[in-house]
Amino acid sequence: MSSSGSGLKSHRNNLKNYRMNAGIAILLPVHNRLDLTKKTLEELSMRMQNSQHYKFYLVLIDDGSTDGTAEWVKHHYPEVIILMGDGNLWWSGAVNLGAKYALETLNASYLFLYNNDIHLKKDYLPELLKILAENDSETIIGSKIYIAEQPDLIWSMGGYFNPKTGKYGMYGYYEKDSPYYNSVFSVDWFTGMGTVIPKEVIEKIGFWDNINFPQYHGDSDFTYRAKKAGFKLLVNPALKIYNSVKHSGIEHEGSFKKLIQLITDIRSKSNFVKNFRFYRRYATSIRAYFPLVWSYFKIFGGFFKWKILTFLHLKAGKNR
Repeated sequence: MSSSGSGLKSHRNNLKNYRMNAGIAILLPVHNRLDLTKKTLEELSMRMQNSQHYKFYLVLIDDGSTDGTAEWVKHHYPEVIILMGDGNLWWSGAVNLGAKYALETLNASYLFLYNNDIHLKKDYLPELLKILAENDSETIIGSKIYIAEQPDLIWSMGGYFNPKTGKYGMYGYYEKDSPYYNSVFSVDWFTGMGTVIPKEVIEKIGFWDNINFPQYHGDSDFTYRAKKAGFKLLVNPALKIYNSVKHSGIEHEGSFKKLIQLITDIRSKSNFVKNFRFYRRYATSIRAYFPLVWSYFKIFGGFFKWKILTFLHLKAGKNR
């Protein structure tokens, strides 16, 4: 190898060492659910202790909890950095608050998005450090996420979105694990858990859109925007996370009031306004809106089908 080639390799290694030494900020937005936060901090504390050769920062963003979360964390985990919100940050606002602190005050090189209803495979952090060392600052790394209640099923291997056809969803959603999902591949967007973002992404595209997407689509909008800006989104199956799906989402449960809540509540993934805004921002054809419209036909159709079947069952019971 020529001296110039050797010098370039040395420069790249020095740059990677600098980035790795700057550290990873784990951003943990919470609102109540202290029982889950206790388990999360216990696990993260143990995992971080086993990676003492690397600099991790744990930044907890407490958005107006009323269950004593901040006080409990201060007492039991004084090393955790706590940032306070007033209850109106929602997910995107909380992540923005944590990200700004991590970049401006901690000078972190990476942001690691976390939730308090997930847990990591034992070797997650060592694998993550290895993967980060092998990738450059143009790459966002995502995790292979399983369903905690059914660990043989995948919940997400990253997401896809076709701006022409409107097809949107997650790879591997409720599918059995298979060899197909055991290789690294490129995706269009990531969820807000188990996603590691180099600081260069923020420097180029800005922060999360907490105005248009305060909760759902905050994650997909940000990462899809990053991909459009030229960053690579790679999901790595060596990074295994288990997500408790029972703690998220709203269901109509046969109630018309809850059906309306399902499509209007800021906490609902079926919020029509937020979904429409995402398509309006990224769809490149009228055709792309068809899957969105069809999804709401299925929601309302499923609701009325449930009501009719319930009515027929009750009527049949009365006629017996």
